[in-house]
Amino acid sequence: MADSVGIDDIAIHIPRLYFDIKDFAEYRGADYGKLNRGLGLSAMAIPDVHEDTATMGANAVARIIDRNKISPEKIGRIYLGTESALDGSKPTATYIMDMLEQRYSKKHGSECFRNCDVVDMTFACIGAVDAMHNTLDWVARGGPEQDRIGVVVFADNAKYDLGSSGEYTQGAGGGAILVRHNPRLLEIPDIWGVSTMPVHDFFKPRREISRRSIVETVLELATDAGEKFRKNLSERIMRIIDKTDKKDHTLFESETLKVHKDTPVFDGAFSNRCYSESVKQAFINFRSKAIENGRFNPDEDQILTEQWSRIIVHLPYAFQAKRMFPDVFRHDRRNLSTWLDIEKEIGPEPLRENYSEGEDGDTDFERANDSYRRMISKTDEFRSFVHERIEKTQRASSMVGNQYTGSIFLALMSALESDLNENEDMKGHKVGLCGYGSGAKAKVFEGVIQDDWKHIVSRFSLFARIDQRQAIDKSTYEALHRGSKGSSVISPSGEFALVSIGAEGHLEGERRYSWVS
Repeated sequence: MADSVGIDDIAIHIPRLYFDIKDFAEYRGADYGKLNRGLGLSAMAIPDVHEDTATMGANAVARIIDRNKISPEKIGRIYLGTESALDGSKPTATYIMDMLEQRYSKKHGSECFRNCDVVDMTFACIGAVDAMHNTLDWVARGGPEQDRIGVVVFADNAKYDLGSSGEYTQGAGGGAILVRHNPRLLEIPDIWGVSTMPVHDFFKPRREISRRSIVETVLELATDAGEKFRKNLSERIMRIIDKTDKKDHTLFESETLKVHKDTPVFDGAFSNRCYSESVKQAFINFRSKAIENGRFNPDEDQILTEQWSRIIVHLPYAFQAKRMFPDVFRHDRRNLSTWLDIEKEIGPEPLRENYSEGEDGDTDFERANDSYRRMISKTDEFRSFVHERIEKTQRASSMVGNQYTGSIFLALMSALESDLNENEDMKGHKVGLCGYGSGAKAKVFEGVIQDDWKHIVSRFSLFARIDQRQAIDKSTYEALHRGSKGSSVISPSGEFALVSIGAEGHLEGERRYSWVS
């Protein structure tokens, strides 16, 4: 067998709670038809009280270890891709390792993961792709004789502010990817297209709040007294705070409080444009490298995307791929007869040089390009392209929602399990994968489906796990979102669970986990 590296197996963990989009639409007074038929949304996965980034990742890794009967000592690294880290210093991957050691120490010893390299990698939604890219290189460098085993973890809670324009795209979940030589599922050649640009389309800043504004807000909420009385009371409270022993009141050591929220600041329309442009440029970069490598011959196979039986992309919502991929579709066919036929139908594409320079010209061009992209998406050629290569990737996302770093891998699992269920013979087929992370970076790479893919995919049970979940109502959803729910909706069983945070006898903020059998 020729030596190669890639994905040997994938495991998924999806929270057992979900909020139905129909109920969400009623709760928010939103248009259910737009959310469902327009964006492809059916439900959003919601973590229970005992679940967080670490538990979701650890549960998936345990599934990978058990299913493949792997000795912990043989795992050389556990690299986590996440944008929902639990600490500003301590890697969330160390919490995952702690849980794994608890579970496997009886059989393999108390330090069975001591020589395992762990780290978090963060670049918005592309962090897990980065972690896998790095791990593939590490496995390949060891050569087949070393048989290095790496586990890439993706885990996130895609959470938005209540009432925000991104709230309906929420979701959560974790997964684990087994990376090794001669993979049974997907070989990944070492050809990567990359596009990076520094933009503020979506980010989670450290906000600053002044001490005085906190006092003012508390007083505003707490008293119906007159303005003069409130102002005088505010000054008295500030003087008391200023005289307080700072060692005993660390919250007031500085003039402002630094606050990090799980929810992002974002510009949805701008982020969509960044996504589309980044993936297109990464695709162009991949195409040129594939030609240099001899993997793609444009004279014989003029359209690269038609060499990919499935196209797997990051899905912040289910229909994102078919909304954003027209740019790549257009570029891959430009100047060919098939594209000339499309231009006859919808007209020539807008060109930047035909618009004035400056901000107004840029805006006018972007609007024209957005409109043209929508026109491409409505052509018979593009609709057929989506149906054949993208539709199956959307199915799980529709019922789970955004998984941030895991969305691209959820899409991969969705396509492969759907192919298995429909008796498609995918052995030897190529798939194209397009990762994206706001800020912004895209990576385009390729996978080749291996001979044993059916055996591996048959153990996913992806859609079965989705079907076994429990719906929650709007009051439960809001309590979980605000963190005011005192106990789990479904008691943990056969999984890792968060037990306490900063309990008596432990340091402030110290997180404790346990396996609940």
